[in-house]
Amino acid sequence: MANGWSLVIGLIVIVVFCGVSWCAAPKGENQTVWRSTLILSAVACFLMWAITFLAQWHPLIQPIRNDLRPEHTPSHRAY
Repeated sequence: MANGWSLVIGLIVIVVFCGVSWCAAPKGENQTVWRSTLILSAVACFLMWAITFLAQWHPLIQPIRNDLRPEHTPSHRAY
């Protein structure tokens, strides 16, 4: 089940990956390009995953079922 530890574990994995990318980038004139590409793409992927995860974990809008019979529909709907 999803919980808050998923974000912490994901963040730790990304930090470790960024550290390894910093140290393992091939030496040469394109070392900065390699480092920037690997670190920025990892952070962008993590942010996209985290935003999607949080949007599904705590939705801002609660779905309303339309397939219920009128006698089973609550009279007061919280919006």
